[in-house]
Amino acid sequence: MKINYVLLFLSIVSLSTSAMANGDAAAGKQKSAICAACHGADGNSTNPEWPKLAGQSEQYLIKQLKDFKQQKRVNPLMAGPIAGLSEQDMEDLAAYFASQKAIPGSADSTLVKSGEHIYRGGNIERGVAACMACHSPTGSGNPAAVFPKLSGQHGKYLANQLRSFRDNERKNDRASMMRSVANKMTIEEINAVSNYIAGLH
Repeated sequence: MKINYVLLFLSIVSLSTSAMANGDAAAGKQKSAICAACHGADGNSTNPEWPKLAGQSEQYLIKQLKDFKQQKRVNPLMAGPIAGLSEQDMEDLAAYFASQKAIPGSADSTLVKSGEHIYRGGNIERGVAACMACHSPTGSGNPAAVFPKLSGQHGKYLANQLRSFRDNERKNDRASMMRSVANKMTIEEINAVSNYIAGLH
């Protein structure tokens, strides 16, 4: 019975979240030139410092754009492009990039085993939660909960974000969830799990 209530709750959340995403992918494509210089015309950035947007959920992309606009998430490179965007612009851009196909990444084979251990099992001794608990075993994320897709993302970008959460420089995570996890991770664990995720697809 309890499981049924959970499933019903998740269904309601999923429906309500989907209803909030009213973007037009075609319109988003027309507006995406402002993003292309860093993130690529189709959302597959070539610079490992900048995230791939292709295939990311609309809900997550909209949240990040709004957080940049409201300075809940701060990055000097995003300040200019985001300044003139309306809420409809953000929804359209999110719809466009969500509709694109992400190019798979690759991993350093020497770090895969340790990275997989953290991703799938965490570190019980230090209270590091398994990444897949929120981001799914395949790294596809959880759009209903606005947890991002990670699979195939640039390893360097992921490691940078984990360090930012750990150092309390990035603070737009719900209920400090990512800061709580990253704060307990070693640099070696951050690098290994980021590398593993880059090759996960």
